[in-house]
Amino acid sequence: MAFPKVGGVAPGFTLLDQDGNSVSLKEFKSNKNVVLYFYPKAMTPGCTVQACGIRDSKKALAKMDTVVLGVSPDPVAKLSRFIEKQGLNFTLLSDEDHAITEKYGAWDLKKFMGREFMGVLRTTFIIGKDGRVKHVMSKVKTKSHHDDVLALITELGL
Repeated sequence: MAFPKVGGVAPGFTLLDQDGNSVSLKEFKSNKNVVLYFYPKAMTPGCTVQACGIRDSKKALAKMDTVVLGVSPDPVAKLSRFIEKQGLNFTLLSDEDHAITEKYGAWDLKKFMGREFMGVLRTTFIIGKDGRVKHVMSKVKTKSHHDDVLALITELGL
């Protein structure tokens, strides 16, 4: 599955957030940049480090007119617990059937300890206020993800 092309319109979607409310990408068009990041599983070590980095960067992202949407195949109830446990201050979205993850090319064959399986590729998309993909981060490092995102938004002039 290929990622959406940089410069192309970001695929639209509507998913449930951690509170069971519907969130659509189109809600942010014209007024916010969107950092859309796909992660494998809430409350695992790497995903927690990544989410906490974003949590701690909320003020800097807000100054850049940017919101963060985290997407995983976790059910809504688990996302709610993840937010509560880690004090997260941004939206998490449930993609249990991984349809949106597939649409963005972030669902693919993974290998771990000699085993192959289908799963979420840790991937981040920076989407401009115009609804177009500005950058794709396919090699995400959980510890520096938030700093990398801030640097890219600055570099892209968003």
